[in-house]
Amino acid sequence: MNVLTDNFSLYGKGLLGTVELTVYASLLALVLGFLMASFRVAPVGSLRVFGTVWVTVLRNTPLTLLFFAVLLGLPRFGVVLPFQLFAVLALGCYTSAFICEAVRSGINTVPTGQGEAARSLGMTFGQTLSLVVLPQAFRSVIPPVGSTLIALAKNSAIAGSFSVTELLGTYKTLNELGYSVVWSFVWIAVGYLIVTLTISAVFNVLEKRWGVPR
Repeated sequence: MNVLTDNFSLYGKGLLGTVELTVYASLLALVLGFLMASFRVAPVGSLRVFGTVWVTVLRNTPLTLLFFAVLLGLPRFGVVLPFQLFAVLALGCYTSAFICEAVRSGINTVPTGQGEAARSLGMTFGQTLSLVVLPQAFRSVIPPVGSTLIALAKNSAIAGSFSVTELLGTYKTLNELGYSVVWSFVWIAVGYLIVTLTISAVFNVLEKRWGVPR
């Protein structure tokens, strides 16, 4: 217990860093994920190709490699940002590919007659998608999206290897101070458990309110 009490501020700072990474990257992943899902079902061929390439490349690229590409590659093109923002970009873009596929699977559960009826009323593709299809698809994708964001929270641990303040990175300082490695990781695990259980609780509430009854 002394590992936690003696270093409460250090753990708190790391936990806050993980929460910030998770929140910001989740928002980016949700926006990009829904956008790419829209591209993948769009009537414009170039948009479908772009969405397909986005998902294929990011889903098949190791996250660590993507971190290297963002943190080391973008500055070569004159894009200089704080390391935390680079980490948000890497996490958000990577996770958006999985969000996209979850949303697309939800879109496919909506009967085609819904879209045809909307188009017969003169609605554009954007109106049909935003007003008819996505609200129905959202109900069925709440569980997989929640699981994906939980995975994002755990993946944020990689950011600690790139000079970003987050929970797992606290073990380095604790190890240098001579604290037990086992108990250091136990309290780190507790911190991640708090984050993931909070996300799970939020999506359980959303599922009970808007989810499709099973």
